[in-house]
Amino acid sequence: MTFRPSRVVVDLDAIANNVRTLKNVAATRQFCAVVKAGGYGHGSVESAKAALRGGATMLAVALVEEAAVLRQAQINAPILVLSEVPLGAESLVASLNLLATVYSQGAIDRLSAAGGMAGVIIGVHIKIDTGMHRVGCRPDEAVALAKRAAAAPNLMHVGTFTHLAVADAPASTYTTDQLATFDRVLAELRTTGIDPGLVHAANSAGTLAHPAARYDMVRCGISIYGQAPDLELNPVDFGVTLQPAVTVVTAVSHVKTLSAGARASYGLAYQYAADSVVATIPIGYADGIPRRWSGVGGEVLIGGRRRPIGGRVTMDQIVIDCGPAGEAASQVQVGDEVVLIGRQGDQEIGAWELAERLDTIAYEITCGLSTRLPRTYLQREPPTPSRA
Repeated sequence: MTFRPSRVVVDLDAIANNVRTLKNVAATRQFCAVVKAGGYGHGSVESAKAALRGGATMLAVALVEEAAVLRQAQINAPILVLSEVPLGAESLVASLNLLATVYSQGAIDRLSAAGGMAGVIIGVHIKIDTGMHRVGCRPDEAVALAKRAAAAPNLMHVGTFTHLAVADAPASTYTTDQLATFDRVLAELRTTGIDPGLVHAANSAGTLAHPAARYDMVRCGISIYGQAPDLELNPVDFGVTLQPAVTVVTAVSHVKTLSAGARASYGLAYQYAADSVVATIPIGYADGIPRRWSGVGGEVLIGGRRRPIGGRVTMDQIVIDCGPAGEAASQVQVGDEVVLIGRQGDQEIGAWELAERLDTIAYEITCGLSTRLPRTYLQREPPTPSRA
């Protein structure tokens, strides 16, 4: 039950189409859609189903709990957990038929034991740290780990991967160095008689800007939701057009006129230079709209026009400066649609616009949209058979 007009609208056809586009660019037989963090704020289950409809062959998550949500939704596609699962979660990996990431002997041994207890074979992907220096085994440990995984009962080494640290900076040579290290590891595995299985390295930026990183599969996250991996890496520059999948909307809940010199909201930091129409909208930082947005020139769309935030963003409400009283362009009414992220008429405010103003990235903007905001899903394409 919800009475507030504030919501996140997610275009599932956009996600499906973005997957199709990126899969065509990658020209790989396998495509992994990353749906961690609630599908980057879009909804993990719905995003996963849309990605599979668009041609994804695998899903990836950060947490075993995230994978459990997908399985509970009857999504049967392969799911890779991108880091080693915490101690005690191995039995869930076995029971949910998940693909596990390993980069330590301990994880291999624990997963082998869990597979034995459940009477199943657990597929594992060995992660190599080629320069991200977050998680992964050292390159010189890869052969020993692969041998241990091959010898472990109830395990099967089915993949080998790495993660790129600066793929969104195409001019950097660091990605080339990472791929060279990864290629050496792959060669060592093969020379030792070990099949590395499914080989993958490219994230969204790698898929767009680094053809050598595509290997057997690409792992795309932010790009399947229609967002560029970086402000300086525009997919259009690579001949790729993506469709933003998210819109954040609400409606005007109150309208008043304030006299010249009046100040509004906490701290009275915003002063109106003339008699002005002010609209209140029922959304705030509890919904994931950053409080700092009001101090960096933040705007919303009402009636197809950009309107500045007219006072500090508060927990539940924001006041909007609609312009001088008496001017036709300033007239707004209770119930008028307000767009915070998305398009209205010929105007658009994208997630990257907010991110740039706030000195952050679009990932943080969409992932930060609170679960207090209900999600509404749009799908015009007819459902197609899939492993969802």
